[in-house]
Amino acid sequence: MDWLARPRGATLIALRALALGLAAMAGLGAFVLFLQFGEADGLQTLDVVRAVLILISTLWLAWGAVQALIGLTTLPNPPRIDPSKPIEGRTAVLVPVYNEDPISTFSRVAAMDASLDATGDAARVDFAILSDTRNEEIAAREAAVFAHLVEERDAVGRFFYRRRLNNIGKKAGNIEDFMTRSGGAYDYALILDADSLMEGETILTMIRRIEAEPDIGLLQSLPRVIRGRSRFARAMQFSAAFFSPVFARGLAMLQGRTGPFWGHNAIVRTRAFAESCGLPALRGQPPFGGHVMSHDYVEAALLARKGWRVRLDDDLEGSFEEGPENIIDHAKRDRRWCQGNLQHARIIGAPGLCGWSRFVFAQGIMAYIAPLFWLGFIAASVAAPLFVPAPDYFPEPYWPFPYFPPSEASKAIGLAIGIFGLLLVPKLLIAGRAALLGHARNFGGPTMGFASTLAELAFSSLTAPVLLAFATRSVCQVVLGRDGGWPTNNRGDGRLSVNEGFAASWWIVAIGLGGLVLTYIFSPGLLLWLLPVGLPMLAAPWLISWSSQTSRSALMTVPSEVELPPVVALHNRILSRWDNAFPAPDAALSSDSSDSRRSPAHA
Repeated sequence: MDWLARPRGATLIALRALALGLAAMAGLGAFVLFLQFGEADGLQTLDVVRAVLILISTLWLAWGAVQALIGLTTLPNPPRIDPSKPIEGRTAVLVPVYNEDPISTFSRVAAMDASLDATGDAARVDFAILSDTRNEEIAAREAAVFAHLVEERDAVGRFFYRRRLNNIGKKAGNIEDFMTRSGGAYDYALILDADSLMEGETILTMIRRIEAEPDIGLLQSLPRVIRGRSRFARAMQFSAAFFSPVFARGLAMLQGRTGPFWGHNAIVRTRAFAESCGLPALRGQPPFGGHVMSHDYVEAALLARKGWRVRLDDDLEGSFEEGPENIIDHAKRDRRWCQGNLQHARIIGAPGLCGWSRFVFAQGIMAYIAPLFWLGFIAASVAAPLFVPAPDYFPEPYWPFPYFPPSEASKAIGLAIGIFGLLLVPKLLIAGRAALLGHARNFGGPTMGFASTLAELAFSSLTAPVLLAFATRSVCQVVLGRDGGWPTNNRGDGRLSVNEGFAASWWIVAIGLGGLVLTYIFSPGLLLWLLPVGLPMLAAPWLISWSSQTSRSALMTVPSEVELPPVVALHNRILSRWDNAFPAPDAALSSDSSDSRRSPAHA
């Protein structure tokens, strides 16, 4: 029954055609409904424009819903491997760092090494900390903490640290530098982020899986977000734990040999990576030229082009990461991803790529430009009354009775319900499935699972207009040629005041106010419909501050809070011990450390 979990050949083609067909049907249905609604007062050019915009937007929403539907109707089927068979190959765990707090990052390495020790397996697994740190004081602290790490773990010859003098190519260049200099000494490389944690047993399982199938070039796990403290972080954490596995299952069904790479918590075959994934700088200047920013998608495509299989194993547990604690830090990170994904417009036509790889690039680009279609539809709808001719109630000469065109309001209402359904129904179905299969017990039980789902839907509905505004600004900045660079990730306490929220979002407030005023003047009938978008924009500073505060609610509880994963418990103990062993950095270091909170106005 492996084809049910990993379809291939004609089955895969049929499944992809079905998924694309269902999404297309939903988009075309919305297109036709809107045209029928527009015909009520005479079809105008602007009606056709709005219908096309709603077609594209609905098609995008429907694709996500179809992916969830596939995930809801299938279950993972882990590959059968012999866990007692000795691992033959050597593995390097790569931890790229860039101006990170070394206490927090290096203690994660200690925790993963201790977790590997606890398995009792004799596999050879080394750790390489690859520093791109630019701050000299942080670099000095890295060296001191690394010496402590090696001594505590008795890891001479197993732990390595090197700092590049020039961080050309950012993270991708950092990994490439390791592959060039040291990759030949290892069969596999497990690529992590500075905030990644993985159970020792998970690491060994991934090594065994890639070793058992020689055609696999990359194996991606599905990381769970942990340690969320703020309302925003806990909502993201719940979504990643409760909804993402179903969407990932749908993706795993559709991927074939050309699966995803998300840049971390994935294992690669070093020979395959070295021979396939060289990334030349693109011609021209950033944001569309220069070094490839969203390198992970490109590396997955290059591996597939060389015939290597790239696979997402969505059944793997024990893979963790941390997320941003507030909307501003999320927007900063998303700005970098936006530039990287739009840069793929320069790569999508590269020769020899698999068709599905090109489709993945198109999806990544669409993920960021989709808000522009929604905003275009809203703007066109507000402006529509200016272009509609006055109604003619006496179209027939000398006919004494007026003609009133039939109302098509039911079609508009049906269209609105359908669009909202694409957003809401998949999550509600996931909650129902979790209750039926018993998965909800790890989220506080079926009742709490449904309540948390409703809470997440309400939270995401409130914050969506604000996030949409940041995403739209990012797209506009990239299109206008502004390079966002590679800002340091902020970790730790992410609480923001209302003033800090206003400094970052005053322009969102202005756009929201201006949009509602223009709607009231030119299209008052739409005002009520646009309040769910306009009011959160007016309240952006307060939403940003409120969502960044620590959450003490039992809603959106995740399994890692009910029962602490062993490697997380290990890390907590080691981190507490190291915090006492190392003095806090001085003010100069704190001001440039990734743990510090930078001004949100620069998001």
